[in-house]
Amino acid sequence: MAAAEIPGIYVLDVVNLARRWKVRPDALLAGTGLTEESLRDPNARVSVATCTRVVERAHELTGEPALALYQGMQMKVSSHGFLGFAAMTASTIREALAFAERFAATRTQVIGVATVVESDSAAIVFEERAELGGLREFAIIGLMIGVWQLGQTFTGRKLSGVAECSFPAPAYLARVPFSADMLRFDCPANRLVFAAELLDVPLVSADPVAVQLAQAQCERELAMLVDAGLPGRVRGALVIEGGGGASTGLRTGFRSVEEVARALHVSTRTLKRKLAALGTSYSQILHETRRQRALLLLEDRALPLAEIAGRLGYTELPNFTRAFRKWTGTTPAAYRRRAS
Repeated sequence: MAAAEIPGIYVLDVVNLARRWKVRPDALLAGTGLTEESLRDPNARVSVATCTRVVERAHELTGEPALALYQGMQMKVSSHGFLGFAAMTASTIREALAFAERFAATRTQVIGVATVVESDSAAIVFEERAELGGLREFAIIGLMIGVWQLGQTFTGRKLSGVAECSFPAPAYLARVPFSADMLRFDCPANRLVFAAELLDVPLVSADPVAVQLAQAQCERELAMLVDAGLPGRVRGALVIEGGGGASTGLRTGFRSVEEVARALHVSTRTLKRKLAALGTSYSQILHETRRQRALLLLEDRALPLAEIAGRLGYTELPNFTRAFRKWTGTTPAAYRRRAS
């Protein structure tokens, strides 16, 4: 299970946000043992439980239920440390997201990031790897809006897409005009969905020298976290690009646990043991990867369900249907109709 801690700088962002409503830092942080000065320490970490208390207190003192929206709109790249710097100086959105996926654990292991691409659609998936409890709505909405805002800043252009949340719509959104266009709720996953062609949009802040320096620092930070990035490396080794199913005559698009272990230069037993220590397994990662790819493939109305099943490694459509119902509570056909 991931350590339920987040960087202190993220809590400091909430402190600075509350200032817009004339809320003093000492009033907001009362009873938490935190101070504004302690949160400025780059190495400061705050438990999810404490962060939840701060956010609840911020809602109470500001009287503003939509703080998550404001938090996302004011997100700063500097809050994400060297990871933010690496993403900002990357050459394209694709490269920036690759950095986010590989090095997210250097910021927190509470929420992971994964990029999924199928056909003409792409998604940034935000994986909850620890229990967020009362912080969930604030954290997920703020993060998705913040990432979208940073993407527009990095590219210097307006980006189109949809933010899907796995929880019900907050009541306050009824008075927020833009939310109906960008935010959707009661969805199978927390993800940003957009046209895959956006992945190759260049960043206006691209800097080949700076990105190498930032990446090197991120590598050093990741190396200090024992096996923290292993699930991401498994996910990267899992997918066989260009793989198909029985309908194409090609191998399925996913490697076995033995093949993944060989690709990562560890024994199968060691891989299983290390994943178990992180609260996950090869099977869990495979199921989640299939689920996210299925959701994107169903966006393409021209793809028959049998072909989608084949691309995901299912030899028969009923097997895919059963798996999809287990993941989402509905069938692929019903999900496609609901999403239309």
